[in-house]
Amino acid sequence: MSSRKIAIATLLSAGLLVAGSASAEVSGSATVVSDYLFRGITQTDEKPALQAGVTYTHDSGFYVGAWGSSISWLSDADPDVSSQVELDGFLGYAGAFGESDFGYDVGVNYYWYPGSYPAGFNDADTAEVYVGLTYKFLSAKYWYAVTDLFGIPDSDGSTNLDLSASHEFAPGWKGTAAVGKQWVKGVGGTGTYAFWKVGVDKSFDNGFGVGLSYNDNDLIGPDETFVLSLSKSF
Repeated sequence: MSSRKIAIATLLSAGLLVAGSASAEVSGSATVVSDYLFRGITQTDEKPALQAGVTYTHDSGFYVGAWGSSISWLSDADPDVSSQVELDGFLGYAGAFGESDFGYDVGVNYYWYPGSYPAGFNDADTAEVYVGLTYKFLSAKYWYAVTDLFGIPDSDGSTNLDLSASHEFAPGWKGTAAVGKQWVKGVGGTGTYAFWKVGVDKSFDNGFGVGLSYNDNDLIGPDETFVLSLSKSF
C-alpha cells in the first residue's frame, strides 16, 4: 500500500474511533441507478449501477464514512484494466454559524479504484479536499484535487464548483436543481466544462425512495440523460 493510501486509512480509522462513541449516529443507504453520473459524465457506459454507503455522524459535527459503486469507465478506456468498482472514504466536519441559517462543511474525500492495471497506467485514485456553505435550501461546494484527478497526468490542483437547491413541495416529495463546473488543470479547452440537472424525489415512511432526474453537460455535446434511482435508507 502506498504512503498516500496509508495516510488516508489512518485518518479514516481515527475518525471511526471518535464516531463510534455513544453520541454518534449511523445512517446509510443502498441504491440502484439506471446510470451512474459523476459531474455529468457516465461512469458505467450508460448502464445501471449498484451503490451503497454508510456514514457515522458525531454530535460535535464530525463525520466519517464510506461509499461505493460499480463502474466501467476504466475498463472501457483500457481493456487491460480490471477495476470494476469505486470505493470512497470521506472525513469531515459540518456545523452552523451561531444560531443562523448559514452552515458550513469541510472535509476530504478519497476515491479508490482497486484492480490490476497495465504497466505505465497513471493511477486513477484521487484525493480531493472540499469546503461547502449552505443557506436554507441552497448549497455550494468547492472541491480541490490534491492528487492527479482520476488518472489525468499533471492534473493535481484541478477544481470543481457545485451549486444546488432543493425544496420539499409536498410531504415526501422534493424537487432539486443543480449546476456545476469542472476545471481540469493542464488539459486545455476540453478540461473545462459545465454540467447540470433537475429532478424530483419521493421518499416513503419505510425508508424506500424513488427519484428521476434530467442531466446534461456541455463537454460531449448533447448528452441528455434521464436517471432513475431506487433506494433504501437505514
